Amino acid sequence: QRTPVLFQAGNSPVGRKFSAKHAEAIFISPPSKEYAKIAVKQIRDELVKANREPNSAKIYVLATIITDASDALAQAKYKDLLSYASTEGSLVLNSGWLGVDLSRYELDDKLTNIKSNAMLAQVEALSNSTTKSGDEWTLRDLLALTGIGAQGVKFVGGAKKVADELEEFIAYSGADGFNLAYATTPGTFLDVVQFIVPELQSRGSYKHEYRQGSLRHKLFGAGDRLPSSHIGSQYRVGGSKSTINDFAGTGRFKHKKEQDYAI
Repeated sequence: QRTPVLFQAGNSPVGRKFSAKHAEAIFISPPSKEYAKIAVKQIRDELVKANREPNSAKIYVLATIITDASDALAQAKYKDLLSYASTEGSLVLNSGWLGVDLSRYELDDKLTNIKSNAMLAQVEALSNSTTKSGDEWTLRDLLALTGIGAQGVKFVGGAKKVADELEEFIAYSGADGFNLAYATTPGTFLDVVQFIVPELQSRGSYKHEYRQGSLRHKLFGAGDRLPSSHIGSQYRVGGSKSTINDFAGTGRFKHKKEQDYAI
């Protein structure tokens, strides 16, 4: 495989540009399918600007799935989990993520009033979308969103309901899949394996087995190495044996014209 699969997290303008140049897979955390569609298009467009194919990187959406044997049981589980969420804890967590002391703001302040040099993509996503009720996002909404499973969309229900929503989300947004967060571990993931995976498999939306080979080949089906169109395929670290030995022994490396060694 030579180079590990290159993942990038974040969808700020700088993050998108970096991803378009380097990433093979990208994690984003939009709060809704509407903003996910916008974010996916932004990334695909940036890939084209970087002279890459628009689908040359996989895009995964952060999501938390709360499920059980029925919709009612899933809703009851979600309600119980919410009872453990801490507003103060979420306030501290988001302050760290955003680089802003959020205690300076009122809970009903609009997110558009909160200025942050960090997590620009998330601020942009929340500021330019609405809650499920169609309202502008407030700090209170943000704290509720991150009370379970961090920032990102939530899917709550039995297998059929959640599978319907997952398929609809992918079809609408153009994303490639989901990066699953959890409310409890390993409980959340065990529920997904027990209830959601079989339902998706029965619909042909989830594989029954993995392709043989490296992770890169499993993801793209085009072999183990970076494609020639990727900037990483152009890099070679080369030199004589003595150069490599000197580097290993002293931590110093003198660049020489590539000879016999390619790392």
